[in-house]
Amino acid sequence: MSKKFDSYQKRRLQSSYISVVISIALVLFMVGILSLIVLKSTKVANYVKEKVAITLFIKDNVTQKQIKTFRESLLEEEFTKKAIYTSKAQAAKRFSEQIGEDFLEFLGENPLKNGVDIYLKADYVTPEKVAELEQRFQKNAFVADVSYDKPLINLLTKNIKRISFWLLVLSSFFALVAMILINSSIRLSIYSKRFNIKTMQMVGATKSFIRRPFIFRSLKLGLLGALIALMGIAVIIYYLDKYIPAINFLEDYITLGYISGIVIISSLIITWISTFLATQRFLNLQTDELYY
Repeated sequence: MSKKFDSYQKRRLQSSYISVVISIALVLFMVGILSLIVLKSTKVANYVKEKVAITLFIKDNVTQKQIKTFRESLLEEEFTKKAIYTSKAQAAKRFSEQIGEDFLEFLGENPLKNGVDIYLKADYVTPEKVAELEQRFQKNAFVADVSYDKPLINLLTKNIKRISFWLLVLSSFFALVAMILINSSIRLSIYSKRFNIKTMQMVGATKSFIRRPFIFRSLKLGLLGALIALMGIAVIIYYLDKYIPAINFLEDYITLGYISGIVIISSLIITWISTFLATQRFLNLQTDELYY
């Protein structure tokens, strides 16, 4: 009879551990996918921002040597991603191709100016910083005029802030759900050991000594759940890279490393906190309260 009971308890405990691992894996899978969305959305936003250019129209009396020196000085600035020089002849050719006829034949001369397109780093593509750069370039002796798409920058900044806010809200919600689900699963697995906990406490074992094996076991279960979650995330990333190759999921090793780190660290932190709180609860219970 005793052997059957022990076997039943062992199966019940194993089932409890499996449910904990599955719960952790599912929650961490969601956390990983959300992290992927957050990190990739940031990269996509930065990519779009760095396509915005400020065009500096150069005065006609500026020599080619001065323009070259000016462009090289722009490349050394911390806000510059790249700077591309376009001569007035190149600009006229492009404009003629766009309108489908040579407008120089009608005008007799080229009214366009030499220009330098400055593509800014993502951190500098905000209405305030671009306005500061505009004022700075307007004072430059070589610059005749400054042009950029102000409505586009305002729209980009507004939408990116809005998306970032909702991603933050969603991330906080999933973090809360993760804590609740994993905490409930771990508490159920520890519940079956509540009498052992109280017995050890009654014979003089310290709380830290009693708590230690539960925390180590939960950390192992958490790592196992993280491994399963990462395998699921890897499958999703593989198919995303296959069907959306432009985003380069598999080649972005930094993002993949961040996601792996977030999932593993989240598993350790959440399981440690959940186990600590669950064991603390049973350690603080009176003997007669263990039956409820």
